[in-house]
Amino acid sequence: MKDPKDKKLELGRYIGMKVKKARRNGGLKLVDVARISGISQGMVSKIENAQVSTSLETLDRLCSAIGLSISQLFSDYDRPDGDAHFTKSNQGLEVVQRGTEKGQIYQLLSYKHATIEPFIITLTDTSETTTTFSHSGDEFIYLISGKLVYRHGNSLFEMEPGDSLTFNGEIPHGPESLVETPIKLLSVISAQEDS
Repeated sequence: MKDPKDKKLELGRYIGMKVKKARRNGGLKLVDVARISGISQGMVSKIENAQVSTSLETLDRLCSAIGLSISQLFSDYDRPDGDAHFTKSNQGLEVVQRGTEKGQIYQLLSYKHATIEPFIITLTDTSETTTTFSHSGDEFIYLISGKLVYRHGNSLFEMEPGDSLTFNGEIPHGPESLVETPIKLLSVISAQEDS
């Protein structure tokens, strides 16, 4: 657990950094800010270097002098770090799925969030077709290249690049025929969470 004193130091450094950046971006010198704000040049310097805590009133005067609103001052403070998962092109983890035995190549694009499984699926002229895939949750597919006929239950969809399809994964589905290969499609499966 962080010491509350550390948080104050972080806040002071953050304020100092934002104030200094805004002052420099505005082409202002310390002496200019001191004159406009009525705050001593030494105090402005101490605020910028996180050597002193300041009142909100002083901070408001300082921000007005450098053309920075209080809301802009704190716009990035305490922003969460985030937990995004980045995958470079063609660097997805190759995984074994039911279609693998049919010559279909599956690259898992992210494994960070368990509620979705995004894949790039590649089909070539040697890949076999099968329409018996089924799984829990919904699936979204987006055709990147090639052409195919995709079956979902009793419905057939002639898909060209840019076409997409969203469906219930429990109903049997899959490529009915490969019209123009190679085929690349993005498949995103939303896994059902146990309640």
